[in-house]
Amino acid sequence: MADTERRHHGNRHGRSEAARQAVLQAADDLLAEKGFAGVTMEGIAARAGVAKQTVYRWWSSKTAVLVDAFVEDLAEELTPPDHGALALDLPAYLGRLAHVLSATDTGAVFRALIAQAQHDPAFGADFRARYLDEQRRRDRLPLERAVARGELPAGLDVAAETDRLVGPLYYRVLVTDEPVGRAYTDRLADDFLRRVAGGIAGLEAGEGVSGRAAPG
Repeated sequence: MADTERRHHGNRHGRSEAARQAVLQAADDLLAEKGFAGVTMEGIAARAGVAKQTVYRWWSSKTAVLVDAFVEDLAEELTPPDHGALALDLPAYLGRLAHVLSATDTGAVFRALIAQAQHDPAFGADFRARYLDEQRRRDRLPLERAVARGELPAGLDVAAETDRLVGPLYYRVLVTDEPVGRAYTDRLADDFLRRVAGGIAGLEAGEGVSGRAAPG
């Protein structure tokens, strides 16, 4: 594929991708500032410095813009680390996931889109289809790598165990609004490693994932 084909998205002009990224950033910023109801296609266009027709050329509605912004942000912010050991990878990823969901503009977009999905079933189905498959792939990656390294049993139900790990985070972020700080995510990782991994890595020495002494 020619360089120009890789670089351009949506039209033949060299500024196309720059304009698209400006629109996505504008949507993120406006949602964080004004909430879902305060975001409009006109406002997105004005903040991005592009014509309203340019926004409508690529997206049919503000929710479509916000979903694209959210999906791209997640890919950038939630790539699981690979330190070569699950006792390092798991707490790092859970901590990052909790931070993004609860304390960033990306998390604000997520919460707004989930709320909108409750009122718009068609949008909700499309959002979950686009978001869930890719996010579940990211969530499973630390455990899949550990299985490949022999740290976890080959027959482990990775999908089910991943749900047990990340489910409490989503529940706190979306339902109870309880804290999801590092102490909480480290405890989730510690509990998993003791229950499933059977004392791998630092746990064999009686330490939790954060290096603190594990309770007896």
